[in-house]
Amino acid sequence: MTTATRYAEFAAGEARGVSPAYERLAAAVAGDDDLMALLDRLPEAKRQPNLLFGVVRWLGGPVEEPTAFRAYALANWPAIEPAMRTRATQTNEAGRCAVLLPVLAALPQPLALLEVGASAGLNLYPDRYAYRYGDQVVGSGAPLLDCAATGVTPPAALPEVVWRAGLDLNPLDVTDPADVAWLDALIWPEHQHRRDRLRAAARVAAADPPLLVRGDLVDDLPALAAQAPAGATLVVFHTSVLYQVPTPQREAFVALARDLPGHWISLESPDVLGLRDLPAPPGPGFHNVLTLDGTPLAYARGHGQAMTWFALTS
Repeated sequence: MTTATRYAEFAAGEARGVSPAYERLAAAVAGDDDLMALLDRLPEAKRQPNLLFGVVRWLGGPVEEPTAFRAYALANWPAIEPAMRTRATQTNEAGRCAVLLPVLAALPQPLALLEVGASAGLNLYPDRYAYRYGDQVVGSGAPLLDCAATGVTPPAALPEVVWRAGLDLNPLDVTDPADVAWLDALIWPEHQHRRDRLRAAARVAAADPPLLVRGDLVDDLPALAAQAPAGATLVVFHTSVLYQVPTPQREAFVALARDLPGHWISLESPDVLGLRDLPAPPGPGFHNVLTLDGTPLAYARGHGQAMTWFALTS
């Protein structure tokens, strides 16, 4: 896939109907030869729209209007390029816990959670947040995560989590204002509700920090998984992470995740895991697929705002 195609598909798929600003920017960048030439000097994994737009926001640049964005990007590329090389799209969207919750609540309790690509670890607290699925509310914490759920009955209670750990090449610290500023920059311009959610979830994590380990998702996963307490169900999970991982390493991780004791939950784009013969998505726009131990269960919108099940856990 060319860089231009990646930006055009981001505009038409992920951003359309979700972020008008990023839809405009991505479409404009896709057709801009000067910006394409600059982006194509970066490693392929570093050319992502979310990374470019997040870095420009983090540096204080304009992300609402394509002409202003283009002028800023061209004038400030000497600052943008090194930031894109060193930063990563570590969007830590706690809203995805609403999609994970039905699976987590159905597994044998208590749980030992291990998140791959954990960023600051905000998705390691599904037992501390509250959820609203239509008229049904589960839990009483903050933030309150809204999710439109179709084809599944929301759980009656929260899971019991007795251990939580995360693995990341560059774990972030929610008690560090600079790390929180980067997480904020990755949130799309119009999404003030997600900024509010980030701050509420960060307060939860800061009050009881998880074990976050700097390491590789293949080389360092077995040792961290071995620290899970006996008597708890180990759950290795990840959300919108594997698209950043080269294919050989991704395949090695999948093989490893299948062999570990416990369960493996994935929330990724269907092409990332090579999922085939899926039902048609419930509507236009970008959808991740929720899987349990490799079995597809549901479609979900990128930030956890909706999910449509086509299979049930048993």
